[in-house]
Amino acid sequence: MAHLKPSSIVIRKILSSLAIISLLSACVPFKSESEIYPPLQPTDEERVEIILPTPLPTRPPYPPGTLVEYVVQTGDTLPALAAHFNTTESEIRAANPILPNQVSTLPPGLPLQIPIYYQIFWGSPHQILPDSQFINGPSASGFSAEDFISGSNGWLKDYTDYLGDQNRRGGEIVDYVATIYSINPRLLLAILEYQTGAMTMTKAEVDLDRYPLGYGDVFHLGLGRQLIWAANTLNNGYYGWRTGDLSEFEHLDKKLERPDPWQNACTVALQYYFSKVMDGDEYTLAISGEGLEKTYHNLFGSYLDNDLVLIPGSLSQPELRLPFLSGRTWAFTGGPHTGWGEGAPLAAIDFAPPSVTGGCSPSNEFVVAMADGVVVRAERSMVTLDLDGDGDEHTGWVIFYLHIAAEGMVKAGTRLKSGDPVGKPSCEGGEATGTHVHISRKYNGEWIPADGPLAFNLEGWIAHNGPEPYKGTLTRYGQTITASVASDISTRIQSEIP
Repeated sequence: MAHLKPSSIVIRKILSSLAIISLLSACVPFKSESEIYPPLQPTDEERVEIILPTPLPTRPPYPPGTLVEYVVQTGDTLPALAAHFNTTESEIRAANPILPNQVSTLPPGLPLQIPIYYQIFWGSPHQILPDSQFINGPSASGFSAEDFISGSNGWLKDYTDYLGDQNRRGGEIVDYVATIYSINPRLLLAILEYQTGAMTMTKAEVDLDRYPLGYGDVFHLGLGRQLIWAANTLNNGYYGWRTGDLSEFEHLDKKLERPDPWQNACTVALQYYFSKVMDGDEYTLAISGEGLEKTYHNLFGSYLDNDLVLIPGSLSQPELRLPFLSGRTWAFTGGPHTGWGEGAPLAAIDFAPPSVTGGCSPSNEFVVAMADGVVVRAERSMVTLDLDGDGDEHTGWVIFYLHIAAEGMVKAGTRLKSGDPVGKPSCEGGEATGTHVHISRKYNGEWIPADGPLAFNLEGWIAHNGPEPYKGTLTRYGQTITASVASDISTRIQSEIP
């Protein structure tokens, strides 16, 4: 056979299982041991020949400092490009004097000359899909996984699993995971089809109650939790590349891979994901034009009609206030940490009300709107405030609040002015050591890191990463506040905007 149809279903039966720390949406990571199962040995009937596509050309070993051509992609920043090409921002600036002194995001399409310092083990230069097809952003607006699979004959249509405190059907599972992780539901459907034949096979050839995506961890049993792991892993790869923090990753067989410096974030995310559940020829096929990419096009056609620029050049954050009332003093309890799930992106920061000295005590303080906007989602401790007012979470600037108490929570559809109540802080939703609010930002569906060229700016307080998640700082006019769950006097901060 020329390639595996509908995907790598048969080959998946011989995967080694890989355990990674359990991924839970929480402000405090849940620590646990993962159960690793030995590799399943294929029977003669399960051995399938993989016919790989013609290998793509590899990059030459450039002499140190060679200037190479690069065309800016959506979301590129100077720090990330410096990391990708193993160079420095100052060297990139020296080679491109047109760059302004202050720049946040670079304009897509801008040609640059970048000094490169070659590293071995570069990965494939083939780009699988553009970033617009990764993010649950403008290109996914109006798309419903549930509606899409309703006309299919695959097993996913009638599958159910308990996820997010309720039973959900197959399409509802995909839409739920896509929403909370902000990943395009089309991409999640394509992964499910590629690995399990979810929309073309009437009966699954994998054990849906165990590890249908190949991640052998007892805390991720069943399709829903496997998809949560997949979404979290994809985000780790996407935002790790976006910020320049991910420079290499290891395969199941300990082979080292460094993403091609010209790569886009979506492709790196998929390479990173497949490296966790596939190896050898199976991995090579998955990231080629005959792998997931072909499955995606078979399901959804060309992406060119909805390939939109996610992050424009010189993007700036709108003016934002602290998330509590003017004159109130709260504690800065969490520096930059994950926006949702575990690991990258470090998009969120935390604040606790003054009446809480520890634990999950109820609070009479209010979390407030950080700018004018409309509430597009308010459920299960989560509130999403759309700042452009169009009522679409997929577009423009969005503020995401977590740990909002059910009692007194604002209703979806409510239009708020800056300073209007959103709800009360709590421990509801995920893991938490005490009553607080978790806030993060998205632009066109993409999580915006709390630190970096577009750092959180709240009434002039600028967020910075710490030596580890949660341990970061806020700085303003030479004053620095270091986050601490102790909520002592050194962490206190006052809102000054009426």
